[in-house]
Amino acid sequence: MLRQGVRIAILDRMPVDVAVAIPAFLDLTFVGLEALPGPGEERFAGDLVRSPGGGAIHAVASARLGLDAALATPLGDDTDAEFLRSALQAEGVTLVERRTARTATTVVMPFGNDRAMVTLDPGVRANAAEVAALEPATVAVNVDMLYCVPAGVPAFVTCGDDDARAFARQPLRQLEGVHVLFVSEREALTLSGQSDLESAFGCLCELAAAVVVTLGDSGATGIIDGERVSAPGVPVGEAVDTTGAGDLLVSAYVWAELRGAPPEERLRWAVLYSALSVTTPTAVGGAVTEERLLDEGERLGLSLPAAI
Repeated sequence: MLRQGVRIAILDRMPVDVAVAIPAFLDLTFVGLEALPGPGEERFAGDLVRSPGGGAIHAVASARLGLDAALATPLGDDTDAEFLRSALQAEGVTLVERRTARTATTVVMPFGNDRAMVTLDPGVRANAAEVAALEPATVAVNVDMLYCVPAGVPAFVTCGDDDARAFARQPLRQLEGVHVLFVSEREALTLSGQSDLESAFGCLCELAAAVVVTLGDSGATGIIDGERVSAPGVPVGEAVDTTGAGDLLVSAYVWAELRGAPPEERLRWAVLYSALSVTTPTAVGGAVTEERLLDEGERLGLSLPAAI
C-alpha cells in the first residue's frame, strides 16, 4: 500500500495511504520568546515564523515518512492559503479543490515545555464526499469529524482539550468502532468523566478498539489489540517548541502500523518521532524524514519496521 518516490499534489493520484480530515491552520509562531506575557505585559521574541498548522502538520509529517498523504480539509482563497498551498504541494501532499474565503490562523507562543495559543477559526471543515473520493487506506480525524470517515476505513482519532470538554461524560457512541483514539491524560479523564487513568481506559476501551494516552516527555501508554503497552519518553535535550508533538506522534504511529510494526513498537516509534520534533521551532520544522527517524530508532535499538 505504501509508495515511494515523487508525489504530485493533484486529485487523480489515488488511493492515498492517509487522508487527514483535521482542520488546517496557518501557524504564526513567536520564536525565542523571553516569557509568556501576563495581563498588561509586553514580551519580546527573536523571530516570527509562518508554518502549516493543525491537520496540515499531520499531512506534512506523513509525506516525509514516505506515505501518500492528502489534506482533505479545504484551504482558503487568500494570501495565507496560498502560502499553505505552496508549502503542502512542495511536500507532495494531495489537496482537495474546494476553497473557502478565509484561512484559519493560530498565534503560537512557545516557552519551555509549555505554550499559549490564540486561534481564529472560521469553521471550515472537510466533508465526507471529499474524504471518500481520496479512497484512503486510513483517515486521521478529530472526534467531531468522525462522520467523514468512510465505512470500513480505520480511523485514527485525536481529541483536543476543547473536544474533550464538549463531549465530556456523554455516551460517546460516536467512538464505537474507532480504530485508535489518541488522548492526553487530561483529555482521557475529561472525556471519560473518570478520576483516574485506569478507569478512563476501561471506559474508553469499551468503545474504541485501541486507546493511546500521551504523557508528555514521559512517553505514552495504551491498550492496543487488547494488550497494555507503554513507551518511555526519549531524552532529546531542552524543548524549544512542543506545538504539534501530539500530531506527529499520531503520524508516526500510522506509519509504523502500515509498515507492520507490532503494538509496542508502533508506540515506541511514535514517541520517538514526537520527541525529535520539540527541539526545533514549529511542528513542521521538527517533523523529520523517514530516513532520520529510522537512523534514530536504530541507534536506540528499536526493531526496524518491514521494508516498503
